Amino acid sequence: MARTLIVVDVQVDFCPGGKLAVAGGDEIVEPINRMMADFDHVILTQDWHPANHSSFADNHPGAMPFSLTQMPYGPQVLWPAHCVIGTPGALFHPDLDVNRAETVIRKGFRPAIDSYSAFYENDYSTPTGLTGYLRDRFLEDLYFVGLAHDFCVAWSAIDAARQGFRVSVIEDATRAIDLNGSREVARQNMREAGISLI
Repeated sequence: MARTLIVVDVQVDFCPGGKLAVAGGDEIVEPINRMMADFDHVILTQDWHPANHSSFADNHPGAMPFSLTQMPYGPQVLWPAHCVIGTPGALFHPDLDVNRAETVIRKGFRPAIDSYSAFYENDYSTPTGLTGYLRDRFLEDLYFVGLAHDFCVAWSAIDAARQGFRVSVIEDATRAIDLNGSREVARQNMREAGISLI
């Protein structure tokens, strides 16, 4: 069975010096580049927000970054503005080997709803199109790496498992934000979804 590597959001703003930097985010770039050769297919995802995105704390007067607010689809962490369309921070890390990628899935471009998962917006019902792409190509064996372990990687992996894909997360090639213990919660949620943590 063909193996597919899905590289989640390895972008400038999620690496040290970026607007929403994940500690050690740049450390995974070289390992990811090396492992690409071991996979039949490579897909990249890219956080892609308009400046007026509802998940940005700046767009909620008086709100602090990393605070919680209620959206029509449920609780939402308010983030520092990041990965804004057309800015250097939205670009892939300059050392990431993008040449192996067969497609790029952009997410989070709808102003009123955030999107951690590579499969669905945070309302759990608006698809990104990745499921159809994988099904049409008969790609069933998925391996996830990237940023951040406890948000976009975990949500993507869990959504993939719910849809019946065979799912693994290569944890050494991820880094976590770890907001109030979110890394361990994400690991538990992934295990319960039947995901292999390797």
